[in-house]
Parts: sequence; structure tokens; C-alpha cells
Amino acid sequence: MRNMVKLSYILLIFCAVFIVPAMADTKYMAGSPQMSAYISGTNEFSPGDDVQLTVVIENTGVNEFKFVQSAIVARDDLPNTAKFLTVALNPGNAPLVIKSDPQMLGDVKGSESVSAVYTTKINADAPAGTYILPLTLNYTYLYQAEQYGFDTIQYTYKQVNEDIGIPIKIKSDITIEVLSASPEHLNVGTEGYLNMEIKNSGSEDGTKAIVKILRNGNSPIVPTDSSVYIGDFPSGSTVECKYKVSVSGDAERQSYPVDVVVVYQNKDGDFVTTRSDTVGIPVGGKVDFEVISPPAEMSPGSKKVISVEYKNTGETTIYSAQGRISAVDPFTSDDDIAYLGDLRQGESVVASYEMSVDRSATIKEYGLDSEIRYRDALDNTYISDTMKVKVDVKSPTGIASVLSNPIYLSIIVAAAIGLVYLIYHYRKKRG
Repeated sequence: MRNMVKLSYILLIFCAVFIVPAMADTKYMAGSPQMSAYISGTNEFSPGDDVQLTVVIENTGVNEFKFVQSAIVARDDLPNTAKFLTVALNPGNAPLVIKSDPQMLGDVKGSESVSAVYTTKINADAPAGTYILPLTLNYTYLYQAEQYGFDTIQYTYKQVNEDIGIPIKIKSDITIEVLSASPEHLNVGTEGYLNMEIKNSGSEDGTKAIVKILRNGNSPIVPTDSSVYIGDFPSGSTVECKYKVSVSGDAERQSYPVDVVVVYQNKDGDFVTTRSDTVGIPVGGKVDFEVISPPAEMSPGSKKVISVEYKNTGETTIYSAQGRISAVDPFTSDDDIAYLGDLRQGESVVASYEMSVDRSATIKEYGLDSEIRYRDALDNTYISDTMKVKVDVKSPTGIASVLSNPIYLSIIVAAAIGLVYLIYHYRKKRG
């Protein structure tokens, strides 16, 4: 009986080992990664472009021979997997700059793809043409897996450095270069001219071209006439343009930016706008004046022509200037405007105003408002900031003090009348 039980156990073990099938695993005998790359979206750019270049890397590698067997130990990696992929994009001979470092993209299995983005700057003077960017791929893959017994595998990996050419196209384009920019009669708070020489340093020949200047952000230089039609604008040619611009009154004596673009018709018949070129424009100081004469002296009840000397302390010539003084109580004037003429920088001129002071005026120094109306070189009219003309009202002295005192004046008048009366009677008696 005991022998029968032992025999039953042996039969069960035999069935478990030989009759029930074991779990099978897979072994690939051949295969490797097959890498390719391309630019996602357009690969056509213009000179001067800032580009976020997206490169797609695909693995199309396959495993060629597959074995399924119960004695095979499962592999950790497949032969067609690119492991630890690092990708570096280089400019090669293309006229551009790659600003991004090489990128680590991890493992890429067969039939999978990954993307890498590179910050790229196309040179502003890049010649038109097609260029090849070298894309360097560095990765490893399972080259061989040798099994020893039923539980041991020895892996052999292979290192790969591979270059793939990525084509890009740089379009022919007009690239503008401002060779010179000189202001004419351009001062703070006035209007003047801007003379510019502009070159087409690109490879495109433009037609029906218009050169425009644009305000740069909050720059105080604002174009009045912003467009000049130049027609044909061949590659390598230069043009001269003149624009009328104004400068706001809150600017300072320094250089401010102006943007320049060209709108033209390209060889396909489309109207396109170039990238802007920014240039600094020097602006002179504001037009200003100063009263340099000493205070005029007057007495209560007097009438007098006072002289006021104005000096042009600004940085430009002004034309057809007129001075004006505001007579306020206790002053009055029948002649409060004086013609000053043209004044160059640093010159001065004297204006005369007829003023009267009321008899009740307080003895003190007064400040009367004065301003100058003038024209600039473009015949625009402006009014200066208000200046103070000082008038010192003093008590009269000498005979003037007697004549200005009503009591003394009454006595003098009475005495004069009495004297006339006595002379009259004296002559009458003698006659």
C-alpha cells in the first residue's frame, strides 16, 4: 500500500514536468535601431528670423528573427531600441546660430518618435539657398544577449554616433541696413527733418518699394511724414530718404530710437515687409529763453517805457520772434507787444514796453509774466514758457516825490494860483 502511494507521487511529478507545458519566452536574433530626422512644420526661413526649430527623431528599426521557447530567459531590452539618446544640432556651414545645448531624449523604441526644440537665429545677412544642418545622434542598443544555462544572460551593447543631415532653406529677401541718419533742425518740442541713407544688403530685388519710418515704442520722436516711395530697390543698392518728424516737449537732449522698414513686391508678386532696423537719432535741447536785464524801476502814478532784454538760451535759431508782457493790477499798458526778429543760439535782444503804474501801487518788487511767440525752421509757430519780468516800484525822490504827493501838489497849485492873482492885480494897478 505504501509503495502504491509513492508511485502516485512520482506520476504527479512526472505530469507536472513533462505533460504540463512550461511558460515560454521570446528571443530576437537580429535587429537594430534605424534613426531618421526631419523638421516639424516649415523648413523655410528669412534672414534675421528667430526660430524655435522643432526636430522630430524617428526610430523605424525592426527585430528580424523571433524565437519563442520555454527555455529562453526574458530579455530586458529589445535590439531595435535606441537607449539613452542624446541629440545635438549643429549649424554646419549654414549662416545661423544654434543657441540650444544638446538634449537628452531617453530611450526610443522601434516605431516611436521624439522631438527636440532648438532656439535658432538666422543671420541678418544670410545669403539665400538650401543648407544642411548636421544632427548628431548618440545612443546605445542591445547588440547581443548570450544565455548561459536556464538563468543567466550576458548582454553586449553597442555605442552609436550617427550624423543625419537636416535640410533648411533660407529665402531670398530684402535686408535693410541704415547707413546714416542725420537730423535737421530737430530739437525738443519742435518739428524737423530726418535724412537717412538705406542699403538693400539682402539677396532679393524689390519693386514698388516704400521706405517707412515707425515710432519705436514710446520714443518721443513721432513721424509726421512716414513714407517715401522709391520704386525699384535692387540688391546692393542704396537710397536717400527725407522725413518730417516731431519731438515731444518732455524729451531730453539725447538720442532716441526710430524703426525703419521697407514694403516691397517680391518676385512672386506678393507685397511683403522687411524686418525692421532700429537707428538712434540725436535730438537737440529745447528752445528756451531767459530775461537777463535788471529790474525796471517805476514810481506809483508814473508812466514809463521799460526795457527788457531777452536771451536765446536754447540750441537752435528761432525766427520772427515777438515778445509780450502781461500788465496786471496795478500796471496797465497800451503797448505790450514788441517785435524781436530772428535770434540765433546765444543771442540777445532788447524789447521796449510802455507801462503805467497806479498811484495806489504798493512799494515793492513785482513780477510780470512775459512770453515769446516765435517760428521754427519749418515755419511752425510756438509760444515759449512764461518768464518773469521784474519791476521795482519805489517811492519817488526829489521833485518827483513832491509832484506825486497830493497834499504837496495842492499847496503848489494854490500857491501858483495866488501868485498869478497877485501879478494880475499888480499889473492892473500900474495900468
